[in-house]
Amino acid sequence: MVSVPVKMDDGRVKVFSGYRVQHNQMLGPFKGGIRYHHLVDLSEVAALASLMTFKNSLLNLPLGGAKGGVQVDPNKLSKAELENLTRRFTSEIAPFIGPDRDIPAPDVGTDSQTMAWMLDTYSLESGFSQTGVVTGKPVEIGGSLGREAATGLGVIYATEKALEKIGKRISDATIAVQGFGKVGMYASIEGYAKGAKVVAVSDVSGALYDPKGINIAELSRYVRERKMIKDFPEVQHISNEELLYLDVDVLAPCALEGVIHAGNAKNVKAKVIVEGANGPTTREADEVLASKGCVVVPDILANGGGVVVSYFEWVQDISWLFWSEDEVRSKLREVIYKAFDKVWQFADTHKVHMRSAAMASSLLRLERAMKLRGQAW
Repeated sequence: MVSVPVKMDDGRVKVFSGYRVQHNQMLGPFKGGIRYHHLVDLSEVAALASLMTFKNSLLNLPLGGAKGGVQVDPNKLSKAELENLTRRFTSEIAPFIGPDRDIPAPDVGTDSQTMAWMLDTYSLESGFSQTGVVTGKPVEIGGSLGREAATGLGVIYATEKALEKIGKRISDATIAVQGFGKVGMYASIEGYAKGAKVVAVSDVSGALYDPKGINIAELSRYVRERKMIKDFPEVQHISNEELLYLDVDVLAPCALEGVIHAGNAKNVKAKVIVEGANGPTTREADEVLASKGCVVVPDILANGGGVVVSYFEWVQDISWLFWSEDEVRSKLREVIYKAFDKVWQFADTHKVHMRSAAMASSLLRLERAMKLRGQAW
């Protein structure tokens, strides 16, 4: 826990609370994002750090789990204030991070520019450029091609595998995407590019529905200009709740946690749910969905594309050898497919939900590592 004093544009000095939690490093250096949000606290960051441990283990990455954050509303700060905040926070946690120790990345409220400031501050204090200290950077200063779309693309690769298990191809499927932010937009773009019919999308301004499929290319351009999907023409405008109840092959909740719960799970008609967000389905909802025969691809598998390509970026930085976007996408597909098959096989063998199978598979790998290192008690 660190204090982060920042000189504001009006000359005042304001002190923010910052956190970095390192949960487990049995498998390799710590890895996890930095979030800027007004509700960030130590408990949340600790929980997210443990989630990163399990996600990295499940995806067979040689990384441990960590997370960081600053309790701040980034929308209320100017660009100069955000830079001052980021640089001071980086200085405060600099003794605990590094390319072979702990590698931060973007998360809620942060982006590639945030990572560029972190990289520069850490490098200035080290005396030389250390591009491997953070991932999610701009390509021009050591970032990886394909990083921006990675989480959404991973959602689509997981969707392909889940559809395959119920005898369907993505090009014949209908998809509803709840959330049209960093994850949902790219999941929609990648699904649309593979021939899927994306019949509904939503954001905080509402939801759009077209049973014939929405032109995602046009919608993406519209959102980049206007920031929200509201008033997009020639589609039906429905509520966010109604989107969850559409009769589609795949529902991809890619925004908030807890959107599918005991009170509404019985109304969900989708055959497959792919969790692009963290924790969008509650424990009670899992039971309801399982009783209906719905396949739920859990978050630690479905939204793992971001950390996989972050790992690829780190590998490229420390080797100074960079890959084409096609190489990145191909390697990401291989990682997601292998992890999905491992989870599916475990679930089938032990007759458990995919969420339980994913956590069990993750913990088994951690257990083996701990025993081999002599650290199991």
